[in-house]
Amino acid sequence: MYKYDSYDQQMVDARVADFRDQVRRRLDGSISEEQFRPLRLMNGLYLQLHAYMLRVAVPYGTLSSAQMKMLGDIADKYDRGYGHFTTRQNIQYNWIKLEDAPDILADLASVEMHAIQTSGNCIRNTTSDQYAGAIADEVVDPRPYAELIRQWSTFHPEFSFLPRKFKMAVIASDTDRAAMRLHDIGIQIVKNAAGELGAAFYVGGGMGRTPMVAPCINEFVPIDQMITYSEACLRVYNRHGRRDNKYKARIKILVHELGKDEYTRQVEAEFAHLLTQGIEPPLAELERIKVQFADPAFATGLVDTLDRSDPDFALWVDNNTHTHRIPGYVVVTISLKPVGGIPGDASADQIRLMGDLAKDYSFDELRVTHAQNIVLPHVQKAELYALWQKLDAAGLGTANLDKIGDIIACPGLDYCSLANARSIPVAQKISQRFAAREQEIGELKLKISGCINACGHHHAGHIGILGVDRKGVENYQLLLGGSEGADTSLGTITGPGFDENGIVDAVEKATDVYLANKEGEERFLDTYRRIGMAPFKEAIYG
Repeated sequence: MYKYDSYDQQMVDARVADFRDQVRRRLDGSISEEQFRPLRLMNGLYLQLHAYMLRVAVPYGTLSSAQMKMLGDIADKYDRGYGHFTTRQNIQYNWIKLEDAPDILADLASVEMHAIQTSGNCIRNTTSDQYAGAIADEVVDPRPYAELIRQWSTFHPEFSFLPRKFKMAVIASDTDRAAMRLHDIGIQIVKNAAGELGAAFYVGGGMGRTPMVAPCINEFVPIDQMITYSEACLRVYNRHGRRDNKYKARIKILVHELGKDEYTRQVEAEFAHLLTQGIEPPLAELERIKVQFADPAFATGLVDTLDRSDPDFALWVDNNTHTHRIPGYVVVTISLKPVGGIPGDASADQIRLMGDLAKDYSFDELRVTHAQNIVLPHVQKAELYALWQKLDAAGLGTANLDKIGDIIACPGLDYCSLANARSIPVAQKISQRFAAREQEIGELKLKISGCINACGHHHAGHIGILGVDRKGVENYQLLLGGSEGADTSLGTITGPGFDENGIVDAVEKATDVYLANKEGEERFLDTYRRIGMAPFKEAIYG
């Protein structure tokens, strides 16, 4: 994984010192909250319903064991003993005191971490495939390219005050595990017929108030021109994006209003101009980065079989592990969705334990997923049972990856000042209602947002739930048919909303329709696409 050089460390150390002075001036009244707000937001510090919330950047979701353990220590020292892993592959702390924020940033800097650009109208944390470097279906490890984007975009003077926040994702597989087409810019690294690497650019995706799936504007940009093309995309947006209406400020609105062809024409013209300016980072920098993502020292000649005599272990293996590209290894997903738990939350002890397990079993590396789970990317099959026993003893052995209990949920009205409804209690009730039926139902991705901003990705759920305010009462809309994968689609609202208990009943009715109509090995999404909305709507409202 990437290690800071002296420039990286100097940047984060300087930011800590700057922010410490800014906080001092806010606390002594030298600057107002209005003056302080943009300063704290550029350091990932939000003022929520009950306290400050700090969002920590985890670039492309990759962490070392030392970094993970520091996140656990911060949860104990400065929060209430837990952290919340997010759909942007980051971690948030919900109970931060303003006077502690500079010390937290200093602790983060000591392990090569920060909270820079995790908020504000800038390029946010670049996300990627949580299985990068471990899965066989990728053409190349996408993380060096995501790191190059991180270095290009951090403190970029032209893109520090964009019309609106900006999110990028980089993958290198036809299987999209990062919701790439629902980003402002999604990049898929591909190979052409000659075997050359390039980048396919998808621009103008996003969820929120106006969900859109990004169109492909260029199927192959030579990989050594990827940053230049990204800059061209951002320049056109920065030039024409709306600044007078925040609801129309995202790049998806610009692409929609200009039209894909006109937006692409302007990007290509800007790209041609930028090529004459020589802004692309030197190839030597990319090669320097790539070296830091070299394969760990994989063992050879390993036994490629498992003792499956323990049925609970066997179920967990079937649900929560993926085939690794190296024989004798597997990719392990640790579920942060125990039955009745809060999706994405982990206690300080659990966070530290996962750090220790990464060091002992996975070459000192972890990944945060956009589905709010944790991945150990390189685990020997021979050590899998011992690993599972330790996870299970710590409440981290739930076997529900991509099942109905593996719920994505935002913090909702329990924490967020923007929310209209609570997400957490709904997630807990659904988890409890379906715990005994998860394996029968099979793959079903359920996602919950507490407001139209869609931090819970409800538009992209096979079943999505959106919390809204109906004359001061929490109301929940049900959506069906969304997907964030290579077959990206947006969910459709079934009809009138429900109260908290009613939405759980509605989900059950929808799953009953699926089970009654599924053919063969169909997923919920497959059956919905085949039979359409009508049977579901009749069962839910009939």
